[in-house]
Amino acid sequence: MVLAEQAQLLDLSLSYLAEVIVFVLMVLILARWVYPRVLEAAEQRQKAIGAELEAAEKARQSAEGELQNAQKRLDDARAQAEEIIAGASKSADQLREELRQKAEEDAKRLVERSREEIVAERQKALDSVRREVAELVVEATERVIGDSLDGERHRKLIDNAIKEVAAERG
Repeated sequence: MVLAEQAQLLDLSLSYLAEVIVFVLMVLILARWVYPRVLEAAEQRQKAIGAELEAAEKARQSAEGELQNAQKRLDDARAQAEEIIAGASKSADQLREELRQKAEEDAKRLVERSREEIVAERQKALDSVRREVAELVVEATERVIGDSLDGERHRKLIDNAIKEVAAERG
């Protein structure tokens, strides 16, 4: 049994030794041909990721720049819009004031014209009443006196009488 045990141990040692040799050969093969390719692929991937990160950073910076430009343009547009609104408001105020002044002037002219027309119509009415009164007085005087004065002389007398009465009344 000892022999059998020794044979088994030897078998085990040989089997173990074979596995170690295969393992070492496998590591050497991997180290020689596979590992450099894996490292190369990893380095290429790392470079690609670095390039993508760099491109992403540039894109971010560019986007920030564009955002700042857009914000500046927006601020400029707002300022310009406020200026336009202020100018329009000022123009509207000026126009409103001009229209108000024109309306006041038109109203004053209309009132003045109306006063002048009223004065003229009043004068016409007074003249007409004076003529009527003069004619009635002439007619009444002719009937009372029975004598006829010429129309012109009679009118002068009546006009003078009317003026005297008007002056006395005020």
